[in-house]
Amino acid sequence: WGTIKQRALDTGAASCYVADVKKEYVEQYVWPALKAQAVYEDKYLLGTSTARPLIAKVLVEYARKEKAVAIAHGATGKGNDQVRFDLGIMAFAPDLEIIAPWRTWDIKSREEEIEYLEKRNIPVPMKKSDSYSRDDNLWHISHEGLELEDPANEPSLDRMLKMTVPPEKAKDQAEYVEVEFEKGIPVAVNGKKMNGVDLIKTLNKIGGPHGVGIVDLVENRVVGMKSRGVYETPGGAILYYAHGELEHLCLDRQTYSFKQMVGQKMAEVIYGGLWFTPLREALSAFVDTTQRTVTGKVRLKLYKGAISSAGVTSPYSLYNTSIASFTTGELYNHGDAKGFIRLYGLPILVRALMEQGFVKDTQHVDGQEAKSAGVAG
Repeated sequence: WGTIKQRALDTGAASCYVADVKKEYVEQYVWPALKAQAVYEDKYLLGTSTARPLIAKVLVEYARKEKAVAIAHGATGKGNDQVRFDLGIMAFAPDLEIIAPWRTWDIKSREEEIEYLEKRNIPVPMKKSDSYSRDDNLWHISHEGLELEDPANEPSLDRMLKMTVPPEKAKDQAEYVEVEFEKGIPVAVNGKKMNGVDLIKTLNKIGGPHGVGIVDLVENRVVGMKSRGVYETPGGAILYYAHGELEHLCLDRQTYSFKQMVGQKMAEVIYGGLWFTPLREALSAFVDTTQRTVTGKVRLKLYKGAISSAGVTSPYSLYNTSIASFTTGELYNHGDAKGFIRLYGLPILVRALMEQGFVKDTQHVDGQEAKSAGVAG
């Protein structure tokens, strides 16, 4: 951070604030997304999307301290981040001007941006030939650009990856890891209680060498175009998998089914920069209700890029061996199934009887319209 601050001052900043908001990021942004099982387009665990609202919020806080009249950001004019930053700033400071040089200057690529900085003796920690566009935070690392701009190309994982390794180069020995949750929030790894920041760091270190959490995705951006990125989220992948296994055990069928829809909508809302909206708050409120019983321990096996369940326990488990087993139990009578299936399948039965001629149209009798009586129920 000292390097960041010094670079800012060396390149003309009057002052520089470096804020450590990892704890707030995890507790107020990552955990809500995790509890919702929010995954954008079936793959993306929203590492960048969850970080931008907090950055915008902190930007406004410091802008107010400095009595600034404008906030500037470096998001490109084609990307999602410009939307996320702008909407976040609008939510807290609708009076401040937003300056986005990429939308007004003639710079059209990362290469031109690097060239611009080099001409002005501003140090750049990358080369034009290796200018992946990266976003790196506690939760993930994203990679865009270079060979990824053509979806026909295989990603160059060997030179790209920072937190993980390609699955074929992962450890040859499987590793087991246990994650404990309380009301949907992870609180311990392998029996050791820890705060959210340390927990994610620990799982990143455990999962990275096993090549888990690598995603190659062609996604639909907010601004309408498609883009491609490779995401590394080893700790996040472990947590999402473990949390999902626990929900399978603790949530009833109807709640689980509806929550799947809520999670998908939550992902779209977060991805689209709509964190500070009544809709996101309402979705989170529903999710929090479902998490009251999502408490327990999940054991996972990590091997060559794959995560699999190795056992799950919970004091709120809805799985009852005496009911689920094929042996006779007092609560469940096999004979009850016949009536249930007949009523459950009644629409199928009626349609089949009608279509196959076993039952005639009852709406007309001898050419005269039949009278029907309404039954309240």
